[in-house]
Amino acid sequence: MARADPLDELAGVYVRFAEHEARGRSPLYEELARGVAADREILSVLADLPRAKRQPNLVFAALRCVCGTPAGWREFRSRFLARRDEIVAFVLARRTQTNEPARCATLLPALAALPQPLALLEVGASAGLCLLPDRYTYEYDGHRIPPRRPVPAATPTFACRPSPSTPLPDRAVEVAWRAGLDLEPIDVRDPEQVDWLEALVWPGEGNRLELLRAALEVARTDPPRVVEGDVRHDLAELAAQVPPDATLVVFHTAVLAYVSDLLDRVAFADTIAALDAVWIANESPGLLRDTARSDEPWPSGRFLLTQDGLPLAWTDPHGASIDWLS
Repeated sequence: MARADPLDELAGVYVRFAEHEARGRSPLYEELARGVAADREILSVLADLPRAKRQPNLVFAALRCVCGTPAGWREFRSRFLARRDEIVAFVLARRTQTNEPARCATLLPALAALPQPLALLEVGASAGLCLLPDRYTYEYDGHRIPPRRPVPAATPTFACRPSPSTPLPDRAVEVAWRAGLDLEPIDVRDPEQVDWLEALVWPGEGNRLELLRAALEVARTDPPRVVEGDVRHDLAELAAQVPPDATLVVFHTAVLAYVSDLLDRVAFADTIAALDAVWIANESPGLLRDTARSDEPWPSGRFLLTQDGLPLAWTDPHGASIDWLS
């Protein structure tokens, strides 16, 4: 049986990114992804990278940092080939660390239904912006939820379209303790690290960059604690610091796509399951072992929100909508 062409496999990654992720969100990234998928020369450069470094979002953000944002495919191709060594070096030195605070809007209904106060422990926290669900404003088709307490900065308002059955809370959650774990935490006070975080926002996505910057301002008033570490070795020690009167919630959003090895994902799940905690995951379906599936087919481009392995809702990856499962 003939082996699959690795360049064809990589081209498929970029086609799927164009069709299922970038389409309808970022016309530029859709165009670039389709261009890369059809370009054997650029695919050959990317194929020499470690598998985790070939991701479209990482490659496109790296080029933007090195060369600026291109106007379209021709400009992208010209810049990439002219400065390929710089771009490759940048890709190898960085990780995809998208921190999308708007995802708090899809986490909030699940968090608010738990016994309060909460102790939030996020895995893959990046800059920790999703550790601040009590400090943002939410707008669910006219149902507005302000921050739990006054915040000394202009809070972003995250608009989220809920399905009729979504259990919307009347107020924000009460957070007694919060901490994050990340292999390379981002310091919200470090301009260079923040520049990289902003570069990971796709061009053409409306006010997403503006909302990110507003969330960063909120975070700078009282930065969340994000510890450098690995989930398998450092999570239990961090969880042991939780105050006894708080409900421990271990959560993660869009993390497991970057854990490519199945055995590593199994170990990830086992580590969290061993804790006395509520486990909330907001991920692509199928990435977690033993996750009970919804009977409904997977809507293209959606995440599945689960609590302790049980499906709760289909969610938009960037927090724009939530469809609760009855």
